[in-house]
Amino acid sequence: MYDQSKLSELIRFARVDAGSTVIDVYPGDGDWTRLFSDVVGPGGRVYSFVPAEVADFKNDPVGRMRTLAKEPGRENVEAVSADLVAMPEVTQPADVLWLHLFYHDLHTALIQKKGATAADFNRAVYERLKPGGSYVIVDHAAAAGSGTSDTQALHRIDPASVREEVEAAGFVLDAKSTMLANKDDAHSIKVFDPSIKGETDRFAYRFVKP
Repeated sequence: MYDQSKLSELIRFARVDAGSTVIDVYPGDGDWTRLFSDVVGPGGRVYSFVPAEVADFKNDPVGRMRTLAKEPGRENVEAVSADLVAMPEVTQPADVLWLHLFYHDLHTALIQKKGATAADFNRAVYERLKPGGSYVIVDHAAAAGSGTSDTQALHRIDPASVREEVEAAGFVLDAKSTMLANKDDAHSIKVFDPSIKGETDRFAYRFVKP
């Protein structure tokens, strides 16, 4: 995770407020789900959405999120799971959909094993967000001009490709942030390599549903 100042800035960037409904896609350890739960408060809702494509992982991601939802004070959290493009069927209309270090995976064999594509998912997000809602993507940057060619091998994606794909679904780019940029990242190393892990050059986009 990031230091407190960056966490606070990212939450502001995502426009998560008291009373918001947030969908946290592929929540991992649940750190963002917890943060959003605290911010939205009792009048808000957080869907911790585990794609069925990864539900069979050995660390039991669905079970972990169900356990999180039972923590004291987490009555506003609901753990849900379905095929990636069926996300609208297990959630309610949302103010914010949050995708942290996951968009590139939409172009990998693992996530596409049930037939889902990035275009399919972006359309599902558009369907689920309220008018004016925010689709927030933070991811590892690939080299400019590389498109989606490094998604499988390096777990990186060209920010320009993300923008093109999301806008094709009807979204409008509302804001972008360089708060997580790292000019010393050569974009040629896998994100899990110890020499760059946790320090990759990252971009943040906020798209809005008109």
